[in-house]
Amino acid sequence: MSARQNGGYMILVVDAGNTNITLGVFEKEKLLGTFRMTTKISRTSDEYGIFMTELLEKNGLEPRLVEDVIISSVVPNIMHSFTSGIKKYFHVQPIIVGAGIRTGINIAIANPKSMGADRIVDAVAAYTLYGGPVIVIDFGTATTHDVITADGSLIAGVTSPGIRISANALWKDTAMLPEIEIKKPDTILAKNTVNSMQAGLFFGYVGQTEYIIKKLKEALNMEDIKVVATGGLGKIISDETDLIDIYDSNLTLEGLRIIYNYNKR
Repeated sequence: MSARQNGGYMILVVDAGNTNITLGVFEKEKLLGTFRMTTKISRTSDEYGIFMTELLEKNGLEPRLVEDVIISSVVPNIMHSFTSGIKKYFHVQPIIVGAGIRTGINIAIANPKSMGADRIVDAVAAYTLYGGPVIVIDFGTATTHDVITADGSLIAGVTSPGIRISANALWKDTAMLPEIEIKKPDTILAKNTVNSMQAGLFFGYVGQTEYIIKKLKEALNMEDIKVVATGGLGKIISDETDLIDIYDSNLTLEGLRIIYNYNKR
């Protein structure tokens, strides 16, 4: 039964990141499916529109039943073509997460407009779904750590290179080192080049993550503050440390749904 037939609504939520564009389709609070496409600045509005509609159709979802679209983007160069594709193929004017949009939280930093839309969306989701105070970590192209207080104020953040950026620097800037799969090796006592690189990347990143969490807790004087993580390689990191309490792969999509409900027309 379609969203219109049962009196509900169906929305498309879009997180446009530096590496991937992640899409989710919600019927009310139910996530019906998630999809990914690579972020390419050179796509036309037709290419975006056709690609998105075909993704939905091939997964049993009818594009004509999408009643609204909300977008969080940190890639301004794609937005003209991307939003034009949505208007042309979904026949809606998308809501863009940005200045002036209602979120349910307070961005209490020196320059709120400098805060990336993805970080705001993650903060909204973590606070709404898991409560505050909370530290939310997004393991994306960059890794971000943001602090949201008990009353819903985003007060501070830490940004570090993502694990893929670190890996790319390792093999691109070092002639004799190969490109490798990023994963946890069987042991830190590596006996070959590939495993030694995997050990350095994986255990080094776990160590960095734990140290930043500890320093944030120390600065906040909150040892029991909840830590929520999301993002591509966040699962393998969170599985290795007790300092991350919750891993939620759909945190950003849920945040977009929540913000949409604050702003739906």
